This record gives sequence, C-alpha cells and structure tokens, in this order.
Amino acid sequence: MGKIVLKSVRKSFGEVDVIPGIDLTIEDGEFVVFVGPSGCGKSTLLRLIAGLEDVTAGTMAIDGRDVTAAAPSERGLAMVFQSYALYPHMTVRKNIAFPLKMAGLSQADQDAKVTAAAKVLNLTNYLERRPGQLSGGQRQRVAIGRAIVREPSAFLFDEPLSNLDAALRVTMRQEITELHQSLKTTMIYVTHDQVEAMTMADKIVVLNAGHIEQVGSPLELYNTPANTFVAGFIGSPKMNLIEGPLAAEQGAHAIGVRPEHMGIVSEGGWEGKVLLSEHLGSDTFLKVQTVNAGTLTVRAGGEVRLSHGDTVRLAPLPGKTHRFGSNGLAL
Repeated sequence: MGKIVLKSVRKSFGEVDVIPGIDLTIEDGEFVVFVGPSGCGKSTLLRLIAGLEDVTAGTMAIDGRDVTAAAPSERGLAMVFQSYALYPHMTVRKNIAFPLKMAGLSQADQDAKVTAAAKVLNLTNYLERRPGQLSGGQRQRVAIGRAIVREPSAFLFDEPLSNLDAALRVTMRQEITELHQSLKTTMIYVTHDQVEAMTMADKIVVLNAGHIEQVGSPLELYNTPANTFVAGFIGSPKMNLIEGPLAAEQGAHAIGVRPEHMGIVSEGGWEGKVLLSEHLGSDTFLKVQTVNAGTLTVRAGGEVRLSHGDTVRLAPLPGKTHRFGSNGLAL
C-alpha cells in the first residue's frame, strides 16, 4: 500500500515560503511525476514527503498513518537520488544488500532479495563487479535495486536520469516505466523534463513557484491546460500564445495553438516569412514571423520543403485553438 495524502503542507526557509501550501493525494500504485522549471519546489516537495525536510505547517499521511513528524526511516519509503550514492569499494551485490544488512536480515534472506532484484533489473551478471566497472545506466539500476529490496510503500525518484546521455535516458525511462508496471508500487518522480513527464506518468503535477498549477493525466494537461503556464510548459515545442486583435476577435486575452496544430494553407490565414527551417526526417520545424500573430512555431510533416525567406500562410486546425483570459486561466 502506498497512498500519500498532503493537506495544507507548507515549507518555509526563514521568511521565504518555498511551498506556500499544497493539497495533494497520490493514490496507491500511481506513477506521479512532479514537473516544473528550476526552483519551482518539486525537489523540496519530494524531500518533504521523504522526511528529509521538516514540514513548516500542514499534515502528511501514508496509508492513513500521520507521518508529519516521523523520521525518514519510519515512513516506509525508498529514495533514488540524482547521484547514485553507491559505495565504490563494495560489489554490486553488497551495495544492493546494504540496507538489508543494516536492518539485520539473515544472510539467506539478503541473498534471496538481492537475487530477485538483480533479475528484475538485468543485473545478475554484474553482481560481483564494483560500481567503477559499470556504465552510468547500470549504476543507476544498482541504486534502484537497493531501493527495491526494501519493499517500500513508495519509491521516490529525484531527477534520476539527469546525469545520463540522451540515448541512455530514453532506455532508462522505458526501464523505470516497465519496473512500475511490474511492481505496481507507488512511484513519485521529479524531473524538469516535460518529455519524461508525458511519457512516464499516470498523473502529472505541474509546479510553479511552489504552487500546483494543474494535476491530471498527460493527455488532460496536453488537451485542456488550465492556464497559460501549463499551456506553455507541457508540449514540445511549446504552445504558441497569441495576444492582441486576433485573440480579441475570439473573445479572449490570448489564444493558444500548438505547433502541430498549425496548418499550412494556400489562401487566407496569417501570412508570414520563414525565419528558420529544421528538417528532422519525419518532422519539419518552422519558425515563422507573421504580420498579425507574431513569431510562431510550426510542426509540419517531413515532406515540407520550406526554407529561410519563403512566404507561407498559416491557420489553426479546426477546433484546436485554446482561449485564455487576462488572468491566464483557460476560458
């Protein structure tokens, strides 16, 4: 079981409110991703859940048990850090077994749990190696294995892939997702990478300056962003936001159109000149300076052969325009 409930949780450092006050429920077995720009409070929130930071105000419960003042060791959680924090002089086997040894388990029980975790993480052939003999991805799997053997109520991941190269990040992203599907254990994952959030999460929590901007499934946030912050943060490339007369015509302070929902038309629409054209095979990304809508990003098919200086006309696809009020909220 791993249901986590936060009620009016606040964290202050001196006079500064880092987390002004958050209410959040994470259901048992969910894969929840905290996402937001640097300094938004996502790692602080994770550390509050882990018990590595004290809560200034509010309450926190795990499976109905109040853990607001509980020590990290009493919460039944396991944390995987950005730095692998492995013991370099120990073998993989001993690194994974270390928390079991500290808990006083018998050698037979330690061996059984380590063998099972190694099998899940494809580390069986590496158990007698030391961390210095492993790749970055293998070291991260060892760190995850050390968490698995504790059989926690929930796993907490603090930007675990940020030290890996792009290709390995994709592989590890898939492996962690498969691990969640296998273990069915609650996982909370912190990242600044919205692509990781979109591809891994059951539920995304978008944070901004310590506030929750929106909570929902990846597609809910993509299709119905609650405000301009979420609209601009979720989606890659980010949504085009257009203010002025074009927005006023639709009764809004701003309208938003995602790059993939911006169509190239033969007549009508918004005329502009191509400033940049990036051909990536299956996709072509265009930056277009228009007369009425400002600079727009367009995601077109790979067969589009426009280049710098070309004239083009753009129009939103039917039903794909988002409207926002002067307060930034969706209309």
